[in-house]
Amino acid sequence: MRTASRRDVLRYAALLGPALALPGALGATGGVARAGATGLQVIDFADRLVQPEQIKAAGFDGALVYVSELRPGATFDFKPVTRDYADSLRAAGLQVASCYQYGKPGWAHSPSDFTRGYDGGVADARTALRLHAAAGGPPTAPIFFSVDEDIDATTWKNVAVQWFRGINSVLGADRTGIYGGARQCSWAIADEVIGESTSAGYRWAWQTRAWSHGERVPAAVLFQREIVTATEPGFVIGGVHVDVDDVLAADFGQWDLARQQGGQS
Repeated sequence: MRTASRRDVLRYAALLGPALALPGALGATGGVARAGATGLQVIDFADRLVQPEQIKAAGFDGALVYVSELRPGATFDFKPVTRDYADSLRAAGLQVASCYQYGKPGWAHSPSDFTRGYDGGVADARTALRLHAAAGGPPTAPIFFSVDEDIDATTWKNVAVQWFRGINSVLGADRTGIYGGARQCSWAIADEVIGESTSAGYRWAWQTRAWSHGERVPAAVLFQREIVTATEPGFVIGGVHVDVDDVLAADFGQWDLARQQGGQS
């Protein structure tokens, strides 16, 4: 039995409707509950784009945007992020950070990105870097690369870490981040394939509640606490289902923060 991506269930989540949104959804409180260490929350897209004014009106502080191409057969309108959309987020005073995911668990022609090995990591990092720059992303901001399933330690050591090392060869480890569960984030930190935030003690780890089994990674800069699944609609903005992320560090990888330039081109 394969491990399904949480994205697999979006077609079911759409059936749940806005009425089943978690507490804090628009129409319930008009805003969101603050749970991050910094008091900030951002969203990431699971269904389709939300306009910046709607994100801001819902009480959020920014969004993670995809610097990856759209895989064949997918219908998302948020891959890759456009310069116009990124500019509109920033003009609205919203923070922006970059993430990458092209493949998907179980897809024959575009399986999970981490299965592509070192050379695949090189290619994916080059694509991410190109799309990040095209959207206006600065050369100092990290990019979070997704491990969107609950892989075990053997798969990490034999497969996924090689992909990250390929990414490192292009971006440098200092600009490489990971999205994943608690174990995957911890392994990335231990193997030094992700970089350090300018916030002391934090690394470019975006931890999802999925597959974390209640564990938390103290060094994570982001925690995805509301997730669109078959049983959870996530947060609903104007009928669009989005994931919600607590910001845990002052520097969580946002574009509009001055950092020393590093990495490779």
